[in-house]
Amino acid sequence: MQISHIEHLGIAVKSLDEAIPYYENILGLKCYSIEEVPDQKVRTAFFEVGQTKLELLESTSPDGTIAGFIEKRGEGIHHLAFAVEDGVQNALNEVSEKGIRVIDKAPRHGAEGLNIAFLHPKSTIGVLTELCENPNK
Repeated sequence: MQISHIEHLGIAVKSLDEAIPYYENILGLKCYSIEEVPDQKVRTAFFEVGQTKLELLESTSPDGTIAGFIEKRGEGIHHLAFAVEDGVQNALNEVSEKGIRVIDKAPRHGAEGLNIAFLHPKSTIGVLTELCENPNK
């Protein structure tokens, strides 16, 4: 697997409307995109910090994974996402062969048009890990 950089850090929040002002007014970052990903029951807000992005995640449903995460652990860091150069499916195949438990057996559509897949935190030292690939690059 060829990782090029940290694509983004996912942060679970109860409300984008409440969280965005902190990142903009206190930290001086600019939200450049808000997007809903209906099949993941989430709204996202993105900020650039150098080559890396911050992705705020707000659940759009009480039964969404972000709502469940916040209920169990509270707001905070949800996942770490890496950009892979050789394709998400190839990366999934490689980590599966090495005994890593995957949440997604095949890539799926994520925010910003990325192909994504998640690795289970029980196999990744407790860190929910996302693999991302921009199919247009």
